[in-house]
Amino acid sequence: MKILFIGGTGNISLSVSKRLLEKGEELWLLNRSGACSELPGAKFIQGDIASLGSAEQTLAKHHWDVVVNWVVFTPEEAQRDIELFRGRTAQYSFISSASCYQNPGPTAIITENTPLENRHWDYSRNKMAAEHIFNAAFKSEGFPITVVRPSHTYSRVIPLTIGGWDEYTAVARMKAGKPVVVQGDGHSLWTLTHAEDFAVGFCGLLGNKKAIGEDFHITSDFFLSWNEIYQQTARAAGCEAEIVHVTSDKICALNTEYTGTLLGDKSVSAIFDNTKIKSLVPEFKAKINYAEGIARTLEWFEADPRRQVISPETDAFIDRLILLEGR
Repeated sequence: MKILFIGGTGNISLSVSKRLLEKGEELWLLNRSGACSELPGAKFIQGDIASLGSAEQTLAKHHWDVVVNWVVFTPEEAQRDIELFRGRTAQYSFISSASCYQNPGPTAIITENTPLENRHWDYSRNKMAAEHIFNAAFKSEGFPITVVRPSHTYSRVIPLTIGGWDEYTAVARMKAGKPVVVQGDGHSLWTLTHAEDFAVGFCGLLGNKKAIGEDFHITSDFFLSWNEIYQQTARAAGCEAEIVHVTSDKICALNTEYTGTLLGDKSVSAIFDNTKIKSLVPEFKAKINYAEGIARTLEWFEADPRRQVISPETDAFIDRLILLEGR
């Protein structure tokens, strides 16, 4: 297949790109740098998808079996891509988000039939609006959309709530014997998916005609409490986690930037039924548990001191939360 990725070198997409190349697919990547040393064998187009006129000119001579834009976040960007790739691809995959699901929903387990609703997070509402644009185009003109909703997928990010992701702050605190903050009582259950596992399910959808007009989430079947997530992260770092529990409401009251990611996502349990993706991609099965996955992630961070970013602002915020709890 001739596949175009817009992006393709990020936390999730890099693992997908590598898998496609291993499978012998013809992978093209459109990005601003026009290169990635970790993807030998890929073909690159240097450009900016946000510059519609330039992108049209750059891509005009191509027809694709699959297009995946890893960086569509708004309904306006969705409409732009429909105009750009109409008649130029046999399949277009939109990367949405499992944070779009109503949670708590009507059942404890999230399926693709769970309603889409998130009143706390603009990011999720914009993803939902983009889904609506793509689905309307499928119904009105047959635009070949496949919607995929990842949920907290990691490989080169640290999936901790405060002081994680592209920061090393929380890990550095634990290694120094300092306490870290976990939202709520730490007992709610959460699903973390390694990008290499996600890649198996996602690649199985590409070029699959049965996936056109459908939506899928692709997540691990393993789930842990937030206390366990922090404890396993600490053990992978060679230490133990001293946890202080702070309610999500209190965290968000002190810093509204956490409102979306906490009240709109991580403050409640999230467990997924992956029956739909498994029915279409039988080879998909999550194999990498969190203890193994986070050990790989920390090994990558610690291979280069420049990756070990410690934010003084985040560090001070954690200290403030702990102080307010009387610790």
